[in-house]
Amino acid sequence: MQDVASLVTQAREGRPRAVARLISLVEGASPQLREVMAALAPLAGNAYVVGLTGSPGVGKSTCTSALVTAYRRQGRRVGVLAVDPSSPFSGGALLGDRVRMSDHASDPGVYIRSMATRGHLGGLAWAAPQAIRVLDAAGCDVVLVETVGVGQSEVEIASQADTSVVLLAPGMGDGIQAAKAGILEIGDVYVVNKADRDGADATARELNHMLGLGESRGPGDWRPPIVKTVAAREEGIDEVVEALEKHRAWMEERGVLAERRLARASREVETIAVTALRARIADLHGDRRLSALAERIVAGDLDPYQAADSLVKGLTEG
Repeated sequence: MQDVASLVTQAREGRPRAVARLISLVEGASPQLREVMAALAPLAGNAYVVGLTGSPGVGKSTCTSALVTAYRRQGRRVGVLAVDPSSPFSGGALLGDRVRMSDHASDPGVYIRSMATRGHLGGLAWAAPQAIRVLDAAGCDVVLVETVGVGQSEVEIASQADTSVVLLAPGMGDGIQAAKAGILEIGDVYVVNKADRDGADATARELNHMLGLGESRGPGDWRPPIVKTVAAREEGIDEVVEALEKHRAWMEERGVLAERRLARASREVETIAVTALRARIADLHGDRRLSALAERIVAGDLDPYQAADSLVKGLTEG
């Protein structure tokens, strides 16, 4: 058993091993998970959480690394949560993001953690919200969350980040993808990376056109900016940081940041409650109560919805 109080203290002091152990407890659904979350609750809520998403190959990791450099120049502590797709065989991940961000490995002001999705859909790992809280409580000023390469519907990052950055690249059909459901609805800042390639200006124009078509904004509402970058050379990254800071200021002024964080906490509570309920239902397989309800459905005495209501009532009152 880990000494959670000691780990939290060490994490606040910037010791990467303590942060790693706390995230491992979260990721492994340790029996100490509740103790960890209780210890972190008073310490979290200060970090600015930025999510980066986009199709595979647009340069998410390179852009994330460049953003880390930019924020470190400002003297900010940065946490990076890089979510990699899991192997369907071992459940592990390639952890390629840590390879591409190796320039920051020796910087004590940067903590980088790769997490496997382990089959969780939406572009994130199931433990991502708790891992973000660990980095937040450990004193990170900015937490960058990089999703796996996602399609038009895997946009869960929008529910976990204060600001969502959608990356596109010329020559990858991203202009067409941008028109599809999902991707236009989650971006607060759009980045056309690899802007030194042919077609970058056309991609930006097409994206701007699509944003205009889908627009239903009133005066003073946020209009997502489109920033062109060459992240491999850190070109345009300062402009991305500037766009992020403007969005954060707009959210704070309008009360949107508090609303987003409240909604995020609500979803987290709901997810934990539903997960616990599912676990209890799973334990019922072979239980006489479930068999009795099934028999009544087959006999026509009960419909499935009535049976489900009865089961939920029994579980919540039991």
